[in-house]
Amino acid sequence: MPSSKENVLLQLSSDLNNNNIPYFFINETALWLQGAVEAPHSIAVSVQWDAFESVLQEFNLKYGNATPEHNADISYAVYPIADISVRIECTYNTVIRTNPYLVYVDFKEASVPCLSLYYYHKIPEWRMTVEAHLNNVQESVTEQNKKSWNQQTYEALLNRFGTPEEAAIKLKENPTSRMKSLLPYLPALQGKKVANLMGSHGMKATAMSLMGADATVIDFSYENERYAKEVATKCGIDLTYIVADILKMDHHHDGEFDVIVMELGILHYFLDLHPLFKVVSRLLKTGGTFVLQDFHPISTKLITSKGKKHKVDGNYFDPTIHKTVVAYEKHLTNEKEDSVVLQRKWTLGEILTSMADEDLIIKQVSEEPNIKLHDRGIPKIFTVKATKQTY
Repeated sequence: MPSSKENVLLQLSSDLNNNNIPYFFINETALWLQGAVEAPHSIAVSVQWDAFESVLQEFNLKYGNATPEHNADISYAVYPIADISVRIECTYNTVIRTNPYLVYVDFKEASVPCLSLYYYHKIPEWRMTVEAHLNNVQESVTEQNKKSWNQQTYEALLNRFGTPEEAAIKLKENPTSRMKSLLPYLPALQGKKVANLMGSHGMKATAMSLMGADATVIDFSYENERYAKEVATKCGIDLTYIVADILKMDHHHDGEFDVIVMELGILHYFLDLHPLFKVVSRLLKTGGTFVLQDFHPISTKLITSKGKKHKVDGNYFDPTIHKTVVAYEKHLTNEKEDSVVLQRKWTLGEILTSMADEDLIIKQVSEEPNIKLHDRGIPKIFTVKATKQTY
């Protein structure tokens, strides 16, 4: 008989798997599995509602009889297993396997299902606990991402855009071409203070400076800064580049910027969007403009396309944190072992709601189709224009 919470949990998982019962661990047990809380005093698991009676029959034979309790929404029974209280419950008329917050967690060489911590992030009772955990994980994620984005990034930028001299020539010839997709959402830039958050190689910021803006890049990669400053210098621009973790920005720049721009492949580096948009709101002047442009979640989370073939093989609502390689990896020529980063891909609803929660008034949401013929009809890019709320 198991003698620890870990072994009891694994035994429960094995019992339910062997009987082909859909289930996931819930409440404190789910948060424990995902590292958000210490091991709970009891274990709670939810099973498919129309399999609840058969589970009780099996468990009564194996662990002793338990008397089920019922209310309007759920049924549950409690078993003492190896001196640990185990609660088996079901929620009527719900489907375990299609729950959008179902995730699988590696646990003691097994993969066990549980309700994602993002589900509990929405529940007031658990919100502060989950936010604290996400903040701690974000710090370690940022450190890993920072390490990855400071490994051979300068080399990758050279391979992608050419020397700073070559890149500067193209920028000076036609700075608006670099801003083409963003210009319809931006105010006139002449004399405006603009921040490009996570602005990477600085091309957008330098282009906006050439168009009359006073542009600043905020990014955590000093290799990005090196390339950006060299390109800007060749363009005759004294570019301000702040090397910093955006989530740890001090209050020195609060209310400084007329316009803030974020674009393409940024949001998935954040495990909680609220702290990010809180900083955006802080940095903006009252009534200032925020423009966010990124890859559409339909393309990044749901549909895989290859030539004429398209597969709906993703899960649009998947809240899993994934490991992947940095975007510039294909431009590297040397070893790539340090190019792994962690990402959380967001739905459009999650993005818009997180912005609105931080006093950013959404003025426009635009969805652009993929320009490839075979991908016609599939959204590729979305753009959100918002302003900082005035009181």
